Amino acid sequence: MNNLAIAFPDKSIKERKKIAKEFYGNLIDTFIETIKLISISAKEFDKRFIIKSPEVLKFINETNQSVQFHSGHFFNWEFVNLGLAKNLSFSWLGVYIPVANKVIDKIILKMRSKFGTILIPATTFRTKFHQYANTKYALGLAADQNPGSPDNNYWLLFFNKLTPFVKGPEKGAKRNNTIVVLTDFYKERRGYYAMELKVLTDKPNETVDGAITKALVSFIENAIKERPANYLWSHRRWKHQFNEEKHHHLLVK
Repeated sequence: MNNLAIAFPDKSIKERKKIAKEFYGNLIDTFIETIKLISISAKEFDKRFIIKSPEVLKFINETNQSVQFHSGHFFNWEFVNLGLAKNLSFSWLGVYIPVANKVIDKIILKMRSKFGTILIPATTFRTKFHQYANTKYALGLAADQNPGSPDNNYWLLFFNKLTPFVKGPEKGAKRNNTIVVLTDFYKERRGYYAMELKVLTDKPNETVDGAITKALVSFIENAIKERPANYLWSHRRWKHQFNEEKHHHLLVK
């Protein structure tokens, strides 16, 4: 509710509670859908996941460049992982955080890789990514998480409040000269999802520092405004406070 108050100060408490209630419904659906995805067939999945920008998919499948898909924590990210693995003609890499329970971790890994996703633990990503860096690959990044430290990240206005965003996705795009694709996905009805893709740039090195991150933040904010309950409000989005003395050189205007 604190997140919603910051994002939507003009909405009434009743309106925010309605968004919160819909959010919890989406969150519960995600748990249930994830269980179903363990056994779902390819044919049944295709009925439930639609890519609404096939021309973008065709472009990135035919190009020689690698691709980074940048997005926020929308519902249902498990559908997107399987959907991209199934529809890309080249390696789809997924970064994941291992689950402490080994049995559950094995089940989740099997589910997430069922259509060909190559899963790399976040803890070993830096040492294992080099295996794919010189080949054509696609990497999915939810780039709206809170950084561990706010002192070496970009600061941008997000719902009119200065917020830190990690530099990694933008730096990776420039380092590896990847196409940057902005990715929106959402529930059309219960158990059915759609994804829309937008190419931000295929020349990341020609953009000024912070521009890719700024475009992503604007993209995420607009998607949230269109579908407020489709965002993961349960994580504390505005955790850090802007310090003029420490952070002014990190400000992206």
